[in-house]
Amino acid sequence: MSKIAIFASGSGTNAENIAKYFKNSKTVEISLIVSNKKDAFVLERAKKLEIEAVAFSKNDFDMTGNVVNFLQSKNIDFIVLAGFLLKIPGSLLKAFPHKIVNIHPALLPKFGGKGMYGDNVHKAVVESKESESGITIHYINENYDEGDIIFQAKCPVLPNDTFEDVAKKVHALEYTHFPVIIKDILSKQD
Repeated sequence: MSKIAIFASGSGTNAENIAKYFKNSKTVEISLIVSNKKDAFVLERAKKLEIEAVAFSKNDFDMTGNVVNFLQSKNIDFIVLAGFLLKIPGSLLKAFPHKIVNIHPALLPKFGGKGMYGDNVHKAVVESKESESGITIHYINENYDEGDIIFQAKCPVLPNDTFEDVAKKVHALEYTHFPVIIKDILSKQD
């Protein structure tokens, strides 16, 4: 049984979608939801989903072994970033080598890096008059959005699309593909 911790900073729609996808799985358990914000709505979603949830401060992530120790005490095997806005520190990368994945709401390497998340990405895509956008699922390394790409899916960006239109298309891709790709990654790591 692979035990997953989902890291999220906001509302948690992707976290909920992933948790529901694996709810009756015999091989994958969503064991924990972790946030860097005590008031993130994802923590409320976790309660409704009956998944243990915890919030850690930025200092806990950056300067202490608290997060790594906690994850290890829960026997976490794999970490999924689903709208998590902190940079992953080296201590976590070292403790979970090639076992942390992220979803980015654009086709990397375009529109990645510090500050490129959520609507910031979709606005940049529209302002650049891109003809397509999409999602990128990738491993995490020490730099924002530069880890090895695992999967990409595309959607068209029409000339009259607003950033909200692009966001809806990208969210649909996230909900469709992210849980399936996580399952595929885990099946190859067994």
